[in-house]
Amino acid sequence: MTKEENAIILDFLPYGYPLEKKMMPLAQAIGTNGFTLLQLVPRREIKFEIGEEVYIGDDKREKVQYILGRCPRENLTETAKIQLEEFIDNFVEKNEEKFVKFFNEAQAMNTRLHQFELLPGLGKKHTLAILKAREEKTFDSFEDIKERVQNLPSPKSLVEKRIMKELTEIQRHNLFIS
Repeated sequence: MTKEENAIILDFLPYGYPLEKKMMPLAQAIGTNGFTLLQLVPRREIKFEIGEEVYIGDDKREKVQYILGRCPRENLTETAKIQLEEFIDNFVEKNEEKFVKFFNEAQAMNTRLHQFELLPGLGKKHTLAILKAREEKTFDSFEDIKERVQNLPSPKSLVEKRIMKELTEIQRHNLFIS
């Protein structure tokens, strides 16, 4: 479990969840290290901006009174889901090297399932094509993967969709989220 130091605000609910009795201000956020979905309670008179990065580490926090806990997947607001997609898009773009490394090093999980098959839309044919292409030469970028593997959907969007799925749905195996 990665200790989160900073979080990005996905949504701010000044009056808390609409259907709950508590009228406590609350923010839905995602940790920048381990992608932990969190619920944060702001200090008095503090309002969060969507997309704002806030400190949530052990030292004195300027804007966050306390961390209420993990944010249940089913409690994510529509605004939070949209912001989450944006955050993931930016993260994957900034860390392309890390995800290209995944394409270069992914392994079979057992005799019937390869890690590539956990990416949305990839099956045995795509998996074999990727394995064959990487045997010839390791991949340099998402563009390189796309060019060398026939009929492959965008590798960047495959990774983004998988991360989003791991964050919003319970998965048997996680590739990117711990």
